[in-house]
Amino acid sequence: MRDAEKTIGNMIDKQNICYISSVDEDGFPNTKAMLKPRKRNGINEIYLTTNTSSLKVKSFKNNSKACLYFCDRRFFRGIMLKGTVEILEDQESKDMIWQSGDEMYYPKGKTDPDYCVIKFTTISARYYSNYKSEDVEI
Repeated sequence: MRDAEKTIGNMIDKQNICYISSVDEDGFPNTKAMLKPRKRNGINEIYLTTNTSSLKVKSFKNNSKACLYFCDRRFFRGIMLKGTVEILEDQESKDMIWQSGDEMYYPKGKTDPDYCVIKFTTISARYYSNYKSEDVEI
């Protein structure tokens, strides 16, 4: 792949959903579909919103290992990012990714205690396209 960050970044930006996996207290993976990321710094840092009261937040507070997967169904390609998660509950982080309409999920607005930010930091990546997979330099 010539420009991994650009190719993968473009693919991430075009998807409406992503899949996030956490590890539960028994060591089993839990995967959930989520809305697309709100912000990203290249493919190294990806920011998503979620409910503080969710099972995945509880899981991430116990084990920060995570995986994000983005799938381009039209061209049958995907990117799996492995990394770690931080749960950010400070107001600056919440303000950074808040969007108009988020009140539907967080009725108390930006200060809703059930609103938090998932910061995913990529450690490794694997790209699938044209019936083959390849590791991607991060």
